[in-house]
Amino acid sequence: MTATRYLRRHPSEVKPWTETCGQIRPLLEESDGAAAEVHHLQITDAKLHYHQRTDEIYYVIDGSGHMVLDDSQIELVKGLTVYVPRGVKHRAWGNLEVLVICIPRGVLNDVHEID
Repeated sequence: MTATRYLRRHPSEVKPWTETCGQIRPLLEESDGAAAEVHHLQITDAKLHYHQRTDEIYYVIDGSGHMVLDDSQIELVKGLTVYVPRGVKHRAWGNLEVLVICIPRGVLNDVHEID
């Protein structure tokens, strides 16, 4: 018998908790050993923050809102993808359901909030 080499996880199987960006459900997390993490988030008013070692890719599943990226502000709408390189100060707000891909894994230990 061989070990399973894949992971299947539905958002309903993960208990959400609150972190810098809002309600998070880690679908792929650091302990899973994948090359990246994948988080399902409900964002209403994220705190301004950056990551030193992690790039993030946001995909807006539903809703709308805005995002600050360093000195720029953009509108977020359903279907939009946003790449946030490491070092970019960012925050989002609105009524947003997003999927965030974090490369490499370990993002939850790489969150630097800005007061």
